[in-house]
Amino acid sequence: MAENRILIIDFGGQYDQLIARRVRECSVYSEIWDYSDVDMARIAGFAPKGIIFTGGPQSAYRSEAPSVDDGLFGLGIPILGICYGAQYMAHRLGGHISSAPTSEYGRTEVRVTDRSGVLQPAEEVNICWMSHTDYISQPPDGFRITALTEHCPVAAMEDQKRGFYALQFHPEVNHTVHGADFIRRFVLDICDCEQDWKMDSFGDRKIREIREKVGEGKVLLALSGGVDSSVVAALLAKAIGPQLTCVFVDHGLLRKDEAAQVASVFGEQGDFDIRFRKIDVAQRFYGKLAGVTEPEKKRKIIGEEFIRVFEETAKEIGKVDYLAQGTIYPDIIESGRGKSAVIKSHHNVGGLPDHVDFREIIEPLRMLFKDEVRQLGRELGLPDSLVNRQPFPGPGLGIRIIGEVTEEKVHMVQEADAIFREEVAKAGLAGSISQYYAALTNIRTVGVMGDFRTYDYAVALRAVETSDFMTAEASRIPWEILERVMNRIVGEVDHVNRVFYDLTSKPPGTVEME
Repeated sequence: MAENRILIIDFGGQYDQLIARRVRECSVYSEIWDYSDVDMARIAGFAPKGIIFTGGPQSAYRSEAPSVDDGLFGLGIPILGICYGAQYMAHRLGGHISSAPTSEYGRTEVRVTDRSGVLQPAEEVNICWMSHTDYISQPPDGFRITALTEHCPVAAMEDQKRGFYALQFHPEVNHTVHGADFIRRFVLDICDCEQDWKMDSFGDRKIREIREKVGEGKVLLALSGGVDSSVVAALLAKAIGPQLTCVFVDHGLLRKDEAAQVASVFGEQGDFDIRFRKIDVAQRFYGKLAGVTEPEKKRKIIGEEFIRVFEETAKEIGKVDYLAQGTIYPDIIESGRGKSAVIKSHHNVGGLPDHVDFREIIEPLRMLFKDEVRQLGRELGLPDSLVNRQPFPGPGLGIRIIGEVTEEKVHMVQEADAIFREEVAKAGLAGSISQYYAALTNIRTVGVMGDFRTYDYAVALRAVETSDFMTAEASRIPWEILERVMNRIVGEVDHVNRVFYDLTSKPPGTVEME
């Protein structure tokens, strides 16, 4: 654990992950605690150098509003309140909160009147992201107003003597100009944190911890080939080598050549001294998916069948002592903490076979964000092709094929996707697009190829740019590249005669098709 830490207290905000990530981007460790789990003894043990209050949907002046021990304000460490956190700070310290005559949502011009504190990097007028119906109508004694808007008299306030700072807007989102700089100013300058959160030291420490924990025991890892499980495999391989068994299930729904790529890294000819089992069960999955068109049903079939295959393979392996998982910090956050809302449950253990008799679950990445996992993967020597692998849905191509999944359709989307990726890479755009892929629609249209009438499928290309995958915009890929991709797909992929480009943002769409 790094010695310099920032504690983020969650009051139910929708951007909590972004706050933690912005702090980590400063090379300073941060954790998110639900307000209901906070007590003074636990804070003393954590020893933060600063505290951040998040946003939330409640009104700070209501009796049922989320709250924490007022002793936090007497710890003598800096506190930054954001949105609800700012209003909560004002309310608890003697200020006044009112229902705003005019609510503010989205991009808002904020006029900065004092740059001596957390707003030092600001311009005179900053574009900031607002989302509030209440506002601070009267700051507490000792605070001075440092920013305001047309409709909000206290867009920011500070009591520098006591180290209290409050922002009505959200500095953690990209829409706020200089927002990340404000957080950096708070963490590094005001809290005086040293930048001691580094992935190289994290990897070395985890390897030592795993060796001490496992001893002579055996560890089983279900290796999906994704970034998280691949990094766990590399970390465990360096820690315990042949005591680790990785089970890689090729269900036939991976991208072109992906199974071979994973096997080349972790198999017998790879760089890691581990036991590796590759299970080829594509036909079994195609059979289970025959005739199924409903997206959620497809997801459940694929997930359950994966567990059944894992169960059968685990029986052959025999008794293991530990189960390893690629759980990362967003999994924990999204599964809910305390009274916080559950975004989506990550049942990484649910459905595991009863006969796998393990002492404990090993989750070495459970406090890391995705970008930190990638950085650790590079430190461990994984190839860029795995470390930079874009997010890939658990059900694989099963949800990038609209309607029924068949072996023929899988081959079509694999080939189309490979062409799209190849041309994006040739154009030097791979690093600037957050996620891109080809999907097979359930649309069949009339076409003309070689003077003959065709009636074949349409492929949809999807490419988005985003920093957090909470919102996304369609990538503006140059027309000539899209045209080249279209010509190749229609010319090289059987039974495809039309190509679409998906311009939908998120929201209202999602990044994936199903």
